[in-house]
Amino acid sequence: MAAIRTRDGSRDFAAAAADTASVGLSLFPLGISFGVLVVHTGLSWWWATVFTAVIYAGSLEFLLLGLVASVTPLGQIAVTALLVNLRHVFYALSFPLSQVRPLGRVYATFALTDEAYALTSGEHARSWSGARILWMQVLCQGYWVAGATLGALAGSLIPLTLHGLDFALTALFVVLSIDAWHARRDLPAPLLAAASFAVAALLTPGQVLPAAMALFTAGLLIRYAMGRHTASRAPDDRARPVPAAATPAGER
Repeated sequence: MAAIRTRDGSRDFAAAAADTASVGLSLFPLGISFGVLVVHTGLSWWWATVFTAVIYAGSLEFLLLGLVASVTPLGQIAVTALLVNLRHVFYALSFPLSQVRPLGRVYATFALTDEAYALTSGEHARSWSGARILWMQVLCQGYWVAGATLGALAGSLIPLTLHGLDFALTALFVVLSIDAWHARRDLPAPLLAAASFAVAALLTPGQVLPAAMALFTAGLLIRYAMGRHTASRAPDDRARPVPAAATPAGER
């Protein structure tokens, strides 16, 4: 029995490593740029490890550095964190958390990032075991923590400045979006996202991202409501009476 569990655990780890290989190619160098930014902000190198291990919210961590450097009041930091990470509430609605054992759900909830959600958004992830999901999240955070620690150590020893690595996060989401499109082929969703961005850029050029996310969320909710309304009005074939089969003449 122990040998079977060990073999299954090794198989889950190997599968999770393959799942996160492409994500790690972006998370690791992005972590390096974050670590360099930490020491250039004036903090000690080990703060990069603390931020990435305890906070673990990439976009918020980059934003938090500026807030800490400017001595922003704690209340404003809390409101900013709430607004930036509010999207994770919607992630939890469809994330396969029920496949994870109760003891592992605490970490699975903590490590529910954009990358983890994107990797489990396809139908193929519905067959994943809880161990594979947890290993996937552990590896994603491992790439991020390792990259940030290495970048902070290098930044504290060598006064270098890295340019262009901040685009790694954008490139990562482009790749994940393409994978999601190949998995579902849902054309209205990307069209709705593009239209939301275009409207936000025209109406609120100074607040494009919040406005676009609000419009996109509203559009998804409307689309969901319309889909349910259409489904409720569709005739139920199961309720229709089945016509009796014609009986050949002479048979009773």
